[in-house]
This record gives sequence, structure tokens and C-alpha cells, in this order.
Amino acid sequence: MMLRYLAYTFAAIWLLHVFWPSVAHAQAAPAQVSQCQAIAETLPKATFASFTPVAATTGQTAAGEVTISYLGHSTFLIETPGGVSIATDYNGWFRPEAPPTVATMNKAHSSHYTLTPDPAIRTVLHGWGDDGEPARHDVVVGDAYIRNVTTDIRSGAMTMEHDGNSIFIFEVAGLCIGHLGHLHHELDDSHYRQIGRLDVLMVPVDGGLTMGAESMSRVVSRLRAALILPMHRRGPPINAFLDMFGDDFDKSFATGTSVKVSLRSLPSKPLIYILQGV
Repeated sequence: MMLRYLAYTFAAIWLLHVFWPSVAHAQAAPAQVSQCQAIAETLPKATFASFTPVAATTGQTAAGEVTISYLGHSTFLIETPGGVSIATDYNGWFRPEAPPTVATMNKAHSSHYTLTPDPAIRTVLHGWGDDGEPARHDVVVGDAYIRNVTTDIRSGAMTMEHDGNSIFIFEVAGLCIGHLGHLHHELDDSHYRQIGRLDVLMVPVDGGLTMGAESMSRVVSRLRAALILPMHRRGPPINAFLDMFGDDFDKSFATGTSVKVSLRSLPSKPLIYILQGV
């Protein structure tokens, strides 16, 4: 009987020794860390400069290219080197040829979301909270890390709905790509701190449905992304937005609907690049 008891005891100890490390490792797995936030300057300075391409890649292997295509309204298709595709402010009207891997949405207007997305879309991220709480996304899909920073939206003539919009940030191939969604107000230091560095910025240029050109230009200037992609142009001509920026920004009209970008190809001077269809 004693021998059997000892055998059971040793067996139990052996099982704990074998399986305990894997459980502890799973519980201690580190959370994803944002590289875009990690190198942003601390407040109150809050000026978030983009990478200088040469300095960022000296002695390093070139990062893969990301393809960004303008589909319409506020929808871009972001295609990562690892084969992940992300459709921003997806509404089901402007669809890529194949269902995207990820769809992000905002709810200021019905043209920025759908409640019946293609079931082939594996990950759908709402920019608003579905449970009465602000949306909080911290998601890794393939080689893309996706997070959000919430802002408020107008819900009536004189009222604002807190956390009704999300600025989505996509971190892929060393790049920090931000989509402002349907931004209705200028950002404060807390927003800029949460966003961190942006290399590519997708910005609405409608002149009033979101914010006026002057207010939006202040946000763009503060974020200081290397590549600025206008979207959501309704009403005023694009020049009404471009005129808000002086010689410290370059402006160029693309000959197509897509652009390929990597750390090496980022312009050293901020470039407002208008893709066809905007």
C-alpha cells in the first residue's frame, strides 16, 4: 500500500513538473506593444515626427511594401506583405474584388458601416461600443496590429455622443497607418498621446460634414505624417483643403487609385497625395 501511495505521489509531482511551465507561460504571455506609441514624444511637447527613411533603415533589411488602394468615400483597402487585407469604414458598397480579412467601421452615417457585412470577412471591428462602453480594440491579425482611439460625434444640433467614432491605427511592416474616420472635433493632447507616431494618415476633406478645412488642417499638421491621403471629399473642391497648407507640405495628384509604401519609400517632407477617385 505504501509503495502504491509513493508511486501516486511521484506521478503527481511529475505531471505538475511537465505541465505547469506551459500554463504559466500562457498566462504570462506579454501583451502586444504599440511601436507607434513607444517612440512618440511625451507630453506636453506632443509633436510626433515620422521616421526619416534613411535614418530608420540604415543597416536594416528593407521592410515589405504595403499597398493602399482608394475604393471610395472613406474606404481604403490596405494590403499587407503577409497577405492580410483591411477595408476601412467598410459599408458594403465599395467592395474589393475579394472579401477583406478585416473590416473597420464607424457609425456617424450609414455610408461608413453595415450591420450585414459579408460573412467571409473574418474580423469586423466597430468603431463604437456595442455594450454601452467605448470600443477598445487591440487585435493582431496576421502581420497587422490594429488598435483604436475613440473620439466623439455629433448626435444632434447641440449634443455630442461620446466615443461614437474611432481613429483606427494599423501597424504593419514597421509603418504606422492612421484612419481618422468621421472626425467631428479637434483632438486634445490625450488623443495625440494615444495615437503616437503616424507615417500614413487618411483624412476626410469634406469641409464641414466632419470638420472645416481649417480645423482639419490643424489636426493634420499636428500629426505630421509623412504621407497624407485625402478621402471623404463631398462639396468643396480638393484645393480648399490643399490651400490650408504652405510650402512645408508637398502636394501631388496620383495617376491611379493605389500607392505602395514602405519605410524606405516614405517622403522626407510631408506629402499630401490625392489618389484618383477622391
